[in-house]
Amino acid sequence: MQTTESTVQLATGTPAIRVQPTGEGPWPGVVMIHEVFGIDDVLVRQAHRLASAGYLVLAPDLFSEASKIRCIARTMRSLSAGQGRPFELIEAARELVRDDDSCSGQVGVLGFCMGGGFALLVGSRGFQASSVNYGMIPDDLDDALAGSCPLVGSYGGRDRQLAPKVPRLEETLTRLAIPHDVKVYPEAGHSFLNDAMNGPVLMRPLLKVAHVGPDPTAAADAWRRIESFFGEHLSS
Repeated sequence: MQTTESTVQLATGTPAIRVQPTGEGPWPGVVMIHEVFGIDDVLVRQAHRLASAGYLVLAPDLFSEASKIRCIARTMRSLSAGQGRPFELIEAARELVRDDDSCSGQVGVLGFCMGGGFALLVGSRGFQASSVNYGMIPDDLDDALAGSCPLVGSYGGRDRQLAPKVPRLEETLTRLAIPHDVKVYPEAGHSFLNDAMNGPVLMRPLLKVAHVGPDPTAAADAWRRIESFFGEHLSS
């Protein structure tokens, strides 16, 4: 399916990338939350990939209001606290895509890395489905997941920080009776859904050593699961 891209502004004045399928809607909406490196070519291609599957995608720039270093620090503090300006921007994005004439009114959220952590935490804040991709797993999962929408999660087995916490995530989702599909890909690491290495060029050799980067085989299966899960829970 062909897609078209434009830049829009949230009610907060924050810029966002909007990607929609060509043809007649309405389509389910998805707020896509970028990783710690911000909106880059990799993230834009991810937005087009999801839009080509039949979704209206809105990717807000959480790092647009100050220098990138300051925004990263502020956003990570907010993620740890579970509140703050980034959550306000995500809510503004949800409202904008929900009220878009091309949206069916059903809205999901999908995040990568840092964005995956946010996607987990906002699952109880008006979304109908959440896709958490190697996102932070907080210590107090009961509070974080209380009232959550259905969740599809994907993690890399070589991600030493996050993979050991996935069983506790699955146990909590099951105990809270939240519909879910969580999978660990043993040979993949962090950021395995990316289609190219990203981040500062000088960091990339170190990222490879730390098993951070693309894994096309795992990515293909994860996208299949995401599309199936969203197809079930974001249908009109």
